[in-house]
Amino acid sequence: MASKKALAVDDSAADLANIKNILSDAGCLVVTASSGKEAVEKAKSEKPSVIFLDIVMPDMDGYEACRLLSQDAATKGIPVVFVTSKGQKADKVWGELQGAKGHVSKPYTADQIVDQLKSLT
Repeated sequence: MASKKALAVDDSAADLANIKNILSDAGCLVVTASSGKEAVEKAKSEKPSVIFLDIVMPDMDGYEACRLLSQDAATKGIPVVFVTSKGQKADKVWGELQGAKGHVSKPYTADQIVDQLKSLT
């Protein structure tokens, strides 16, 4: 069976490296992006199985990127999981309204990321 491809998106190099390591250890081929705009472009070109997306980023935030992904025929079938410091109930509800399928609050554990990966792919 081919390994799953995951797109990890975060403007923090440390957070991006951490989530990439967790997904790689879980058997994923990991593609990375450091902005919402880059995430949308990579999602279209790489066709990942799942996207782990930060919300607070410059240029285009995760909410806008998720909205664009969920409205585009080429990417709307890819589940998006927000990985963010925005952990309030309102943030989770707003994320779901933008099309997100999951939400992990920072700081997170590797198990939380892997659980989302297993439940969505």
